Amino acid sequence: MSNFQAGVLAGALRFAFGLPGPLRRLIAGTPICLDGQDLHPEAQLLLKLAHLSGTDWRTKTASESRLDLELSSKLVAGPKITGVGTRELTIGEFAGRLYTPDGLAEGSALLIFYHGGGWVTGGLETHDNLCRFLAREAGVRVLAADYRLAPEYPFPAAVEDAADVLRYAVAKAEDLGIDAKRIALGGDSAGGNLAAVTAHHAETDIAFLLLFYPGVDASVRRRSREIFGNGFFLTDEKMDWFLDQYSAGGADRHDPRLSIMLADDLSNLPPTYIATAGYDPLRDEGEAFAERLAAEGVPVVLRRHEGLFHGFANVLGVGGIFREAVSEAVGALRTGLALANSAQDVAETA
Repeated sequence: MSNFQAGVLAGALRFAFGLPGPLRRLIAGTPICLDGQDLHPEAQLLLKLAHLSGTDWRTKTASESRLDLELSSKLVAGPKITGVGTRELTIGEFAGRLYTPDGLAEGSALLIFYHGGGWVTGGLETHDNLCRFLAREAGVRVLAADYRLAPEYPFPAAVEDAADVLRYAVAKAEDLGIDAKRIALGGDSAGGNLAAVTAHHAETDIAFLLLFYPGVDASVRRRSREIFGNGFFLTDEKMDWFLDQYSAGGADRHDPRLSIMLADDLSNLPPTYIATAGYDPLRDEGEAFAERLAAEGVPVVLRRHEGLFHGFANVLGVGGIFREAVSEAVGALRTGLALANSAQDVAETA
């Protein structure tokens, strides 16, 4: 599909969301309620339109799946967010991008953001607008980086690359214009997995952890995999396929560098915000992870967005409920970094 065709589809999507409420409901269909939760009308409409347009995220070859995500990102990300400058970087053997809000002084905090996509798909472009939004709204620099993807580079290649990005940021702090003592890690889905694993093994203190619907336990199938495994963007079949691509048929699913829930001790993790989606196969493992962190003394905030589905953080161009959910996470990030800064000031004056 050409950029022109993608633009036409994106325009049609925005038009549909601009229709009067009764017409949107007619297109979306009968309201859906599962597990005591109502699927938000905007989420239901988007899922229906994706199905009608044939732009669902399906299980196929890695290259075709990558194209699917690229297309869906173009359709829902919205116009490029302004007020943010970018700088292209080379981090080892892969590309990176630094996002700097206009007018932000040197020595700011940094959010390293690892993109999702099942360790198989995704990249700088699929998450570009999300990184722009996080940078502008949180008032921080954001560093995004590609990492090696499966199946060409299976586990633990992505884990190793994610750690290299953190080491790069610390080593290049002055050049990047950031304070190496105020680095937060974040990510969505597989990227959330990489952020949590990287924080757990970090050789430097991490100020904050920002996780959107992370995959944290590939060793068991929780209830949400059964309830929401079909029809809500990320499917149960797709998740199994991703894990098979990444973990060589499942041989590594009990390794804590993939299933961080199996780590012996998580008490070294920084203050954490976890956003889950009610209609997400990964909902229950993300919430179990939050419970585990709290039990081990880690300050953690868990926010379930009951009416949304996996992937909502990338939907910044249509509807309002998706952007509201990301804005809430931005507020948590700002608060977390402010508290980290206050703690750092106290330590330096003690």
